Amino acid sequence: MSADNWQPTATIDTLKRRAQLLADVRRFFAARQVLEVETPVLSQAAPTATYLDSFEAQYLPPGSEPQSYYLQTSPEFPMKRLLAAGSGDIYQIARVFRNGELGRLHNPEFTMLEWYRPALDYHGLMDEVDALLQEVAGLPAALKFSYQTLFEQYLKLDPLQAEEDSLKQTALASIKGLPDDWQSDRDGWLEMLMSEVIEPALAKLKQPVIVYDFPASQAQLARIMQKESGVSVAARFEVFAGGLELANGYDECLDAAELEQRFEADNRQRQQQGKSVMPLDVRLLAAIEHGLPPCTGVAIGLDRLMLLITGLNQLEAVQSFGFERS
Repeated sequence: MSADNWQPTATIDTLKRRAQLLADVRRFFAARQVLEVETPVLSQAAPTATYLDSFEAQYLPPGSEPQSYYLQTSPEFPMKRLLAAGSGDIYQIARVFRNGELGRLHNPEFTMLEWYRPALDYHGLMDEVDALLQEVAGLPAALKFSYQTLFEQYLKLDPLQAEEDSLKQTALASIKGLPDDWQSDRDGWLEMLMSEVIEPALAKLKQPVIVYDFPASQAQLARIMQKESGVSVAARFEVFAGGLELANGYDECLDAAELEQRFEADNRQRQQQGKSVMPLDVRLLAAIEHGLPPCTGVAIGLDRLMLLITGLNQLEAVQSFGFERS
């Protein structure tokens, strides 16, 4: 640690603009009568997703053994418990923490805007995200494409039904420098094609893009639904703008037993990857079993949104103090 780099990584003008963004977000939701809430940052449970690594902290109760708690990677689980308790439409501006994520567009600690809307359906929430980005960030109206449409347009294949070998051959042909012996699974090839081929193409568009109806295998916590063709998809969407992934939203899965199966499958995969098995959030499952109302939810990284607003190109430039000066 050096005492020389005590100064902020953001300019004072940038911090003033950030404060304005937070005020504008609160005004946006107040006009829609969405309740602002706060939930605990520390939890006895943690997400099981293999792409997330939580910070673990030790609580030291007097005269007893240490107890493990985890810093939230998002406020999703306690917010859903509030929904099950009858809160109605809610939002939160939360500090969240993800271990091992540091770079130009990643920081172990960042600010997330997350909200849940029993009053809106899946496409209604996409429209609200679009309205928020226009109102608080001055972005143009978004374009909407299904996941399937983008793969057909840019790669001439159906991502929902293509065989794994077809995806592999497409990746090898489309991604410069990818070794011929590269190994992955079906979702790995899809995610590589999305990030290396399709997302750069979307970055060239002058408007934000909302991509919806992901493969069912990438549902995360979204509801699985069947298309008219008979193929199942995840009722999930992502928002991209200016070369950045901004938001991830769902039509929420309401089946506690199915979610528990997904969590356990995640933990089995974590174990295979040599990662820690995470404690399941049994209170969340109990709340959903009690009755989570039909709802949609979405999370937006406000630090990344600030990059679009300011034209800056690294997260620490829109944060008071970047991680290495914390």
